[in-house]
Amino acid sequence: MVDGDVPERMQAAAFDEFGGPEVITLRKLPIPEVADDEVLIKVLSAGVGVWDAYERQGILVPEGSSLPIVPGSDGAGTVIAAGSKVSNVVVGELVYVSATTRPKGGCYAEYTAVKAEYAAKVPDGVPAEHAGAMPTDALTALAGLDALSLSAGSWLLIFGASGGQGHLAVQLAKRQGLNVIAVASGADGVALVTRLGADISLDGHGDFDDVLARIRDAAPAGVAAILAMAGGPTVDRLSETLVDGGVVAYAHGVQPEPSERPGVVVRAYDGESNPRQLQRLNELIEAGPFVVHVAETFPLGKVREAHQRLQTSYLGKLLLTVA
Repeated sequence: MVDGDVPERMQAAAFDEFGGPEVITLRKLPIPEVADDEVLIKVLSAGVGVWDAYERQGILVPEGSSLPIVPGSDGAGTVIAAGSKVSNVVVGELVYVSATTRPKGGCYAEYTAVKAEYAAKVPDGVPAEHAGAMPTDALTALAGLDALSLSAGSWLLIFGASGGQGHLAVQLAKRQGLNVIAVASGADGVALVTRLGADISLDGHGDFDDVLARIRDAAPAGVAAILAMAGGPTVDRLSETLVDGGVVAYAHGVQPEPSERPGVVVRAYDGESNPRQLQRLNELIEAGPFVVHVAETFPLGKVREAHQRLQTSYLGKLLLTVA
């Protein structure tokens, strides 16, 4: 089923070779055809993540892709066509997608075709445009909380709490009844995570002995777990505040990986995009006010600048506006 007229070609940001931001160019490409289990989405916005840079560099290329490649695993927009086997979303519905497998191209385009199982209705309370920046990081944060499986009332420390995954994890953890110690980046990062509901907000760039002391004051019996959005010596020192047998969980791809040490369990996880996880995510989001913090927005024509910005420090997420 198709909603309205669809042109034959679309504007897209794509690359014909692997390399730096300069390989991405705007061009006109055919609009992908929709299979029985897919939806065609008129893209409103697309998230910009480090995985997009890995794709551009040839490090993490989606299975089945062929040049020219349109990157962008995250996006939001309106379903304008649906295959005959699609039942979870309908034509005309505003949806967001997290599609790591997308041989027909990603969300850096006016239209994208993805398997319907990677799409879900934009939840109430999330601005449609900002929804494009949310999916992969939110699903990864949820997977991290699942890997920890903490009981309500437990103390969780989130390291990198003001980043893309971290600021969403703070909110999802509070939805699950956890006490959250958020270690953020700078005064602006502390202000952000405090606004998002963290019980204790600390500046990871501050005096680290003071940071450790404040954590121990808040959780004298020890922190149950650490959700690490980055690795390195800081995470290893933070693990000193864990209870015996406490867990450090990190997403695959975090480098350097957190170190093993006696009395600490180190556990890796991956985000999952499937109907069950998307439904759980939406239910958690709709339980109260939810913020997708966008640090900077770029039009599709400034995609190179967006990828250059990826290499710098910022709070929350970067976003491309397409429509």
